[in-house]
Amino acid sequence: MASAASRRAIKLGPSGPHPWLALSPALGHSSAMKRTIFLYALALGVAAFLLAWLEYKYVARAFASEVYILLIAAAFTSLGVWAGHKLTKKPAPASFQKNHAALHSLSVTAREYEVLELLAKGQTNKEIARELELSPNTVKTHLSNLYEKLGVQRRTQAIQTAKEHALIP
Repeated sequence: MASAASRRAIKLGPSGPHPWLALSPALGHSSAMKRTIFLYALALGVAAFLLAWLEYKYVARAFASEVYILLIAAAFTSLGVWAGHKLTKKPAPASFQKNHAALHSLSVTAREYEVLELLAKGQTNKEIARELELSPNTVKTHLSNLYEKLGVQRRTQAIQTAKEHALIP
């Protein structure tokens, strides 16, 4: 129960009860609330001290143009990043569907197709031979057959033509 003195103090306030009187434990307020208010008061005090210490008004007046230039630069940089992200967003690539009809019409064998896939990954003839457990001469034979079937003369042309016909991703 509130004591008579605290009730009198609350009633005597010129504009009603003072907030610090309202938080009296006699009136039923917890210590957690007091701690929270104390922490906020402490934070405000620290902030006021920091502003006074930095002499904010002096800094803002002395370097006004630099501050505005910095703010404008930051705004345009963020706008550029946002616009670049929105304008260059690419849709997720659809899953690759191999063109079996083209493979059949070109008469590409399964082994030639394996060689073509490894060729598209950028592997050399020796690397292809090692991975497929073939001799390098056999790989050269498969490549020459692929070049003839695709109507090309070089590795890069074979890869480009195979991609155009949806043989490889």
